[in-house]
Amino acid sequence: MTTVLITGASKGIGLATALAFARSGHRVVAGMRNPAQAPELGEIAAREKLDVRIETLDVDDDISVNRAIERIERNIGAIDVLVNNAGIERVGAIEDISMDDIRAVMETNYFGALRCIKAVVPGMRQRRSGCIVNVTSISGRLAGSPMGPYAASKFALEAVSECLAQEVKPFNVRLVVVEPGIIDTAMATRISTDAAPSVYPNRNRMAALFRGSLQQPTPATLVADRIVEIVVTDTGQLRHPVGPDAEPFLAWRQAMGDEAWVAWGALDDDAWYAAVQADFGMNLRPH
Repeated sequence: MTTVLITGASKGIGLATALAFARSGHRVVAGMRNPAQAPELGEIAAREKLDVRIETLDVDDDISVNRAIERIERNIGAIDVLVNNAGIERVGAIEDISMDDIRAVMETNYFGALRCIKAVVPGMRQRRSGCIVNVTSISGRLAGSPMGPYAASKFALEAVSECLAQEVKPFNVRLVVVEPGIIDTAMATRISTDAAPSVYPNRNRMAALFRGSLQQPTPATLVADRIVEIVVTDTGQLRHPVGPDAEPFLAWRQAMGDEAWVAWGALDDDAWYAAVQADFGMNLRPH
């Protein structure tokens, strides 16, 4: 039986992924910062008699990560699969957003994943088996305002994933990157909410884009099922865009030169809404 550790498993993609692995017959360890505040996974697991153990694991804290990994290995055994899912967002123009918020995003999304990786890789390397799944985002490959802090953390995780994949491959350890598009999660709902007025219009335009996408929501279960499929089926592929909008968004960005991308993000509101309607058929103009 495969033992799977999933971080950020209290809600959204993490919760759905924990259930998907457990329902597929795997042993799941669900890492959460505050398990007492997130009883849903435990209640579902108990009701369905799933093999799910919930662990207190704060990816922002070295001691929390190391102690959790030690408990898991002592009480359950080796970790075969690590899914680095824990993530937060802070949205805003670079001038507007605080340095504390920028640091918080990088601490969780980038350093948090690295803490968990460094804790499990030695054992995987020695056993010459294992799989690490880094959940990034299409924002790890295209950077659009006002997603600067979030995109920076995901770009960083994408880069270190490429390096790590090269390092662990000779030891029969797999590294894969999962890049969701806009998924129906609490994070996406927060991004879809208009903010206070700013001299930069990008925040509310991005909110409109998320609201438009969420009118036909893509459930977190789609990402979860894809992660399970990727883990159990070794195709050798490094990056896996997930969701109906993921590959179209990436192809759209790739088709633009850098200067055209900057110019698109710098359009005034009327021109920006017109461009989105022309490119995607989405009328996002405020009513």
